Amino acid sequence: MMSTRPARPTKTGTAKTKVSDTPSTGRGTAQDTARAAPPPLPDSAHPVVKPALRRAWRDRNTVQFGLSPTHAMLLGPVDVATGSFLDLLDGTRGLPLLRERAKNMGLPDGHVDGLLRRLSDSGLLDDATGGGPAAVALREKKTVLDRLRSDLASLSVTDRAPGAALERLAARRALRVQVRGAGRVGVLLASLLSGAGVGEVDVQDVGRVEPWDVAPGGLPAESIGERRDEAARREVRHAAPDRPPRRTRAAHRDLGDDPAEPGFSLVVLAPRESLGVHAPDPAAAEPLIASGTPHLYAGVVECTGVVGPLVLPGETGCAGCFDQQHADRDKTWPLLVTQWRSGRPRQVQPCDLALATAVAGVAAGHALAFLDGTLPSSAGARWEASVPRLDWHARPVWPHPACPCGAGEKGKKGEGASEIEEPRATMAEQQPSTDLSRKGHAARTSGTWRAHV
Repeated sequence: MMSTRPARPTKTGTAKTKVSDTPSTGRGTAQDTARAAPPPLPDSAHPVVKPALRRAWRDRNTVQFGLSPTHAMLLGPVDVATGSFLDLLDGTRGLPLLRERAKNMGLPDGHVDGLLRRLSDSGLLDDATGGGPAAVALREKKTVLDRLRSDLASLSVTDRAPGAALERLAARRALRVQVRGAGRVGVLLASLLSGAGVGEVDVQDVGRVEPWDVAPGGLPAESIGERRDEAARREVRHAAPDRPPRRTRAAHRDLGDDPAEPGFSLVVLAPRESLGVHAPDPAAAEPLIASGTPHLYAGVVECTGVVGPLVLPGETGCAGCFDQQHADRDKTWPLLVTQWRSGRPRQVQPCDLALATAVAGVAAGHALAFLDGTLPSSAGARWEASVPRLDWHARPVWPHPACPCGAGEKGKKGEGASEIEEPRATMAEQQPSTDLSRKGHAARTSGTWRAHV
């Protein structure tokens, strides 16, 4: 009987396989949903073996899909006729025609449906016509879709269900994100989100562009002297593959928001001032906590890049929890913070160009993962890396029982932040808690975080 299973390299370099319905990803609820067996394909579907996964024959009757051990899968045993039939799964034929072609090739009745079911359950099959109305609308914008095809290919690997990749990509066009901070990190980060298909990315900041704000992919030299927010928004528009869809008043009423001020799916706090990254002011995030708006911190502190925490109000540790956690460990922390905040800010602060670019890229990746419905490892943690070694490690930010955000009351981690140790993990080792997982834009109870679309 034909089966699919994840491919895992052994120490000798050969492939070691074991029977498994799906490979383990270590992600959260949304990812678990993606790993679950998809529903049967409708007759209107046009199946296609995911082209993002390279195909190669390991032997005469075993096919490997994918290069990376994280995603590679084996299909076997595969006879000659079935191997030839795989070439027909290119998205140009519906199920009735595929069944007819299979019959002409001598394959038994039911073989096609069984093969497609196994490919679909293993995350190897896509639907060239699936994804819902938003995906159909995006397909009609060929120029826009061509700009996003690499992103679509990536989503097709991480989202197993047929048609789900384009559905998620199309869903990004309805999202609103705000980036607070138009420095080397903030502008590039905002441009990355815009270029990845997020429909509306707003940038907020004050002052005018200085020569040291200029960065490839961020603010250009021609913007020196202009208002930071205006220059940043222009770069965000240039990065966008398409104009954002127009919002209707009815859509805002459905969300329960004021039509004049719709909510944000995510706010990214990327201050140019390093103190705002090292010791974020809890008061600045109070409106976000009160409104239940998810927010992510990112920036550069001297020669250290920081991504996180991603704060889900009422669920994960926030800036106030972080402040309380430090005060529990270091009794001089409040005194230090008071001095730092009362001093005159430096005009030019350390912000290594390569480090800022890396921070912007990592933060954008975490933001997109969250917007697409997966809980990234920055939820409840700060990822840090310092030049020149650039060894990324995580520092947990636990909910604190004394913080008014309310996350500590839910007992996510211990009763006393002062007793918590800080394990240092690499990016490959750190995994988010499944207790904090979310489904994309799922409804939440009153007082907890929410994502606006």
